[in-house]
Amino acid sequence: MDVLLFLAVPFVAGLILTGIHAYLGLHVVERGVIFVDLSLAQIAALGTTMAYLAGHDLHDPVTYFWSLGFTIAGAGIFALTRGPHHAATRIPQEAIIGVVYAVSAAASILAMSKAPEGTEHLKDMLVGNILTVSWGTVLKTAVVYAIVGAFHWVFRKRFLAISMGENIPHIRWWDFLFYTSFGFVVTSSVVIAGVLLVFSYLIVPSVAAMMFARTVGSRLAFAWVTGGVVSAAGVLLSFYYDLPTGATIVCTFGAALALLSVVRLARRSR
Repeated sequence: MDVLLFLAVPFVAGLILTGIHAYLGLHVVERGVIFVDLSLAQIAALGTTMAYLAGHDLHDPVTYFWSLGFTIAGAGIFALTRGPHHAATRIPQEAIIGVVYAVSAAASILAMSKAPEGTEHLKDMLVGNILTVSWGTVLKTAVVYAIVGAFHWVFRKRFLAISMGENIPHIRWWDFLFYTSFGFVVTSSVVIAGVLLVFSYLIVPSVAAMMFARTVGSRLAFAWVTGGVVSAAGVLLSFYYDLPTGATIVCTFGAALALLSVVRLARRSR
């Protein structure tokens, strides 16, 4: 019973991470900007690093707003660098996203190289420690996700139209709102799960869903179930084998995607 109570918090945290990231992942995969979550997460981590160097505690509310400010700036960059799909000489946005990620990661390393416990902080930014998350953090994160989810529900037609390749009026403005709302999610997620795990929650369930489902609704349901099951399995494996939780869940996501790919190939070969 004590074990179940201890694992309840990271399990619920995994469920709420799955809930919002699986939905956003559908948009990201359709848009073809696969690494935008990884890049925004790294920008958020850079903001946290700069707040830490400025003398703020990692769990200080001020640190959160530093991270959020950096992330919103990244959202502005991605909205402004969106180019017309018909331009033959257009620089792919994925290239810009990759550059932003690389520079943010390098800047974080440089910043923490002179700080005490810098290596440990960099490790936490990458894989987090979802096993030790508190109920208070889970509740605050759930509230943020609920607000973002309501925002996306209200403007779902515009966001979905852009993700499906339609050219709607004021598209850069709507892109900025999309990435900014994304930034609120990522800023909260990185604190719990780290950069790599946040990326896995976003992409793996969505890619798995695309292999087996056609409609948006069925893909979302499949992604939610996949993310929830894999998240729970990763937490259990981490606990019973005394492994780093974030890294274990990431690897579990990878193994699950490989297994589902084999199942899909077996179905198609019949």
